[in-house]
Amino acid sequence: MQNKKLKVAIVHDWLVSYAGADRVVDCMHHVFPDAPIYTLVYDQKKMPEWFKDYDIRTTYIQKLPFATRLYKALLPWMPRAFEALDLSEYDLVISSCSSCSKGVITRPDAVHICYCNTPTRYIWDFYYTYRDNANPLVRAVMPGQIYKLRQWDKCAADRVDYFIANSHYIAQRIKKYYRRDSDVIYPCVHINEAPFVPKEDFYLVVGRFTWYKRMDLAVAACTKLGRRLVVIGTGDEERALRAMAGPTVEFKGSLSDAEIREYYLRAKAFLFPGEEDFGITPVEAQSAGTPVLAFHRGGACETVVDGKTGLFFEAQTPDSLADCIQRFEREGVACSPEEIREHSRKFSEARFESELRDYCERRVKDWAAELRACSHWDQQETEDTL
Repeated sequence: MQNKKLKVAIVHDWLVSYAGADRVVDCMHHVFPDAPIYTLVYDQKKMPEWFKDYDIRTTYIQKLPFATRLYKALLPWMPRAFEALDLSEYDLVISSCSSCSKGVITRPDAVHICYCNTPTRYIWDFYYTYRDNANPLVRAVMPGQIYKLRQWDKCAADRVDYFIANSHYIAQRIKKYYRRDSDVIYPCVHINEAPFVPKEDFYLVVGRFTWYKRMDLAVAACTKLGRRLVVIGTGDEERALRAMAGPTVEFKGSLSDAEIREYYLRAKAFLFPGEEDFGITPVEAQSAGTPVLAFHRGGACETVVDGKTGLFFEAQTPDSLADCIQRFEREGVACSPEEIREHSRKFSEARFESELRDYCERRVKDWAAELRACSHWDQQETEDTL
């Protein structure tokens, strides 16, 4: 396998928006530009224009009506869809997974590396929270399906040869639920290289309006303090967020990447109240020289340096975040915008691509050595038997 050019495939859960995990897959494709991308469903209209030049291959789920909108409701059918993908021609398969894509079947002599964004949240540690926040129909169906899905997910993890975790936080969860060791390679973040501008008197929050992002904490805290807050994003909870927002909270809707980068540059601080597996937006904010006020759990603990590039608050409550905002206004942070940006370079796209390339090369060599060792053992055992 080492004496020929490897045939590589990339497998991703779904391509329906250009969010953090999709940007990582984009960088994976930069490393392996000839690799096709296999995925459950693909919404071409919601992905960047350049994805049209990629070789993207979908499962049979793509043919179902409204599949690109209702794909999450098809969770019980996802395992079978990924197992149906024929990857037997590939020497190296890289799955980018937070759901079921790691369950693909590969050749015995092929290398399967899983870049794990998280063990499947809605069937493991976040199951009860997802269930409680689901609609009545999903709440009624979930308990009957979850046991089989957990069994399959553990079996799928056993098919992976090497795990990469996107943070040490996720490495711990991989160890907990899959009983597997993993290596950490942080995700890629586009570094904002625009010139610095004077900071303006507003706080910023960016993300999808969904329950686990906890945008409500930012809205409630800034409403309570009477601080100006700019909210960028859309989602199911928009009506509830607008209802609780005071006059100092501004909703900007969905903006382009370039427009968001402008707000990152101008904001006095970025608020990050959710518990994320890694969290790309705090790094994007720091690349603009903007301090981050983050909940002290999850991936933010590995990207924000307390007292230097940001501050932490300890409880997911409006009061705890409000106290953190007031502490920031009194004390600030130790690092300058230039130093904060320099810290963010640890998570750059170039660094990710280099580390991923080196890791794959090393693991392909490791796997080839294991295969040779097994072959030698089988030969020796045969000779001993004869």
